[in-house]
Amino acid sequence: MVIDPALDFGLYAFPDIDRPWLRTNFVTTLDGAAHDTSGVTASLGGDTDSELFAHLRSIADVILVGAGTARIERYGAKSPTPIVIASRRLDIPDRLRTAGITVVTTADAPADQVEALRADGVDVMTHGDVTVDWPAVLAAFAARGWFKINCEGGPSLHGELISNGLVDDLCLTIAPVLSAGDAPRIAHSRLPVAEDMRLAHAVPVDDVLFTRWTRNNQP
Repeated sequence: MVIDPALDFGLYAFPDIDRPWLRTNFVTTLDGAAHDTSGVTASLGGDTDSELFAHLRSIADVILVGAGTARIERYGAKSPTPIVIASRRLDIPDRLRTAGITVVTTADAPADQVEALRADGVDVMTHGDVTVDWPAVLAAFAARGWFKINCEGGPSLHGELISNGLVDDLCLTIAPVLSAGDAPRIAHSRLPVAEDMRLAHAVPVDDVLFTRWTRNNQP
């Protein structure tokens, strides 16, 4: 449905369910680029998108992000919402190697790097061999009381979650920009995968379009 051009943050409330709900949050150009010409996303959506980004963080139990996105977008460790960084290579920026940060990796990750992170105060969760066992990760999140999950990218992590059939909704801001170039899409994976979605809302604010999509048969 298309509704009046005023963004009501109440449209983004998490459903009242007794299992983890995995939300992904992205901004893209009209031609599907996942970042601007400088390689970051923060400038694409404008002020309202920045406000929405902060709101989605505030209503989540946990923020999930890939190490590459955390590095490029210069994530900081200080956040009222716990931050979980997904990384198989464990190339965590120094500013995020601190207490309060959780890292998700595989059980066969280099033991010395895992111990080095733990020595810095980082909480390291290991699930799966070679690739992260994401259903097991979500079960571990639930055990910690983290049911409302807000994933902020990047495309590789997004692709893994889609491939596992775990994305419950996508909050997608579409910026009024044509960029061309070789920027990635908001999701990519080794094998093609398709997940049918339905439109929960589409709200234009000036020339920016704010949309939310849910998996079929979801609230």
